[in-house]
Amino acid sequence: MSNTIGAVIIGRNEGERLKKCIQSMLSATDTMVYVDSGSSDDSVAYARANSVLVVELDTSIPFSAGRARNEGFQTLLRATPNLDYVQFVDGDCQLYPDWIATAAEFLDANPHCALVCGQRKEIYPQASVYNTLCDIEWNTPVGEALASGGDFLARANALSEVGGFDPTVIAGEEPEMCFRLREKGWKIWRIDCLMTHHDAQMTHIKQWWNRVKRCGHAFAQGAAMHGDSPERYYRREVKSVMVWGGLVPAVMLLCLLLWLAGGPPWLLLSWLAPGLLWLKTFRWAKNDRQLSMKYAAVYAFYIVLGKVPELVGILTYKRRARKKQNLTIIEYK
Repeated sequence: MSNTIGAVIIGRNEGERLKKCIQSMLSATDTMVYVDSGSSDDSVAYARANSVLVVELDTSIPFSAGRARNEGFQTLLRATPNLDYVQFVDGDCQLYPDWIATAAEFLDANPHCALVCGQRKEIYPQASVYNTLCDIEWNTPVGEALASGGDFLARANALSEVGGFDPTVIAGEEPEMCFRLREKGWKIWRIDCLMTHHDAQMTHIKQWWNRVKRCGHAFAQGAAMHGDSPERYYRREVKSVMVWGGLVPAVMLLCLLLWLAGGPPWLLLSWLAPGLLWLKTFRWAKNDRQLSMKYAAVYAFYIVLGKVPELVGILTYKRRARKKQNLTIIEYK
């Protein structure tokens, strides 16, 4: 079966990473669109020099990955009216040569599947502990899934049916769209196939903090949008963050102050609480995700620590929503 396949790349000041991304896709699709979110480097010029259609987003409107992907998709539809499938790729990724053919074959064989994703791998997982965490995060189970990340091959008609991405969702836009696809009866799948290489370039704790803060923002916004659904979308995640990132630290601090004021020593047992979450996460990472003891321990540590920036992200969303402020992206690079 011959399909018409296009691609949408999104990016901002990706530099050499974008060039590698474009080169990895030149022979894999019929038409390629690059959507630029206000780059100050030569990204736009390079894309045009390689016959890639370019969309430069209006800088007076708040940026979001969802908005960029939507505008790229609409440009692709106008350029390719008979479009069957569209490959979305982040500009800091490189596509594996066999991915699109394998993914298209899967969609051909599974007409109820709206989109399919594969394995995303970090190019330099050992460059920093934060890159390692990303590499672990990408390794989600194979099979039917609730959502995908930013790289996937999708049916054009399925995306059109749900109106694509919600441009107001500044983080977690892929799971939010996948939620709406599943509400319409579509399936999401992850297959055992190499899809993309990703270059996180996370070397500082501030980058990690902002990235995790963005996750908290995604939880809060998602729960506000779809939390009353039967699935109770992201309600569990928000509750977990509020407990472990807010309530537990507050109780720990109170117990410490009471002990310092002459209270009984058993008050200090409250400081063991984060260890319980660490142990639970460690066991899950080691047994379910098949991580080594070393990586399971590191992963569990950052999951526990990450509850704090996630809480900051939740509170950031709630403050913005209460004041009816524009939701602007939380950058970590």
